[in-house]
Amino acid sequence: MTEKTHPYVGMWVTDDNHVRHELLPNGRYDEARGLRESAYQGRYEIKGNHIEYWDDTGFTADGDFVDEDTLHHGGMVLRRVRDRR
Repeated sequence: MTEKTHPYVGMWVTDDNHVRHELLPNGRYDEARGLRESAYQGRYEIKGNHIEYWDDTGFTADGDFVDEDTLHHGGMVLRRVRDRR
């Protein structure tokens, strides 16, 4: 499955909403921290339940999807934001 149709595409946030991590359908991500929008941007790849990140500044990171609504990344727990329409 490609990133364009991957089921993990979408917005992920910490419980306090401080970190907002959006996995875009084009294989890129955009992460906001507090009041700082687009604090980190780069590309990502998902294999199984594992995600690898390459920030545009050269920083790398990874994470694991525990289930369809929970992502462990960089010592944080992020939850999927479901469309409320």
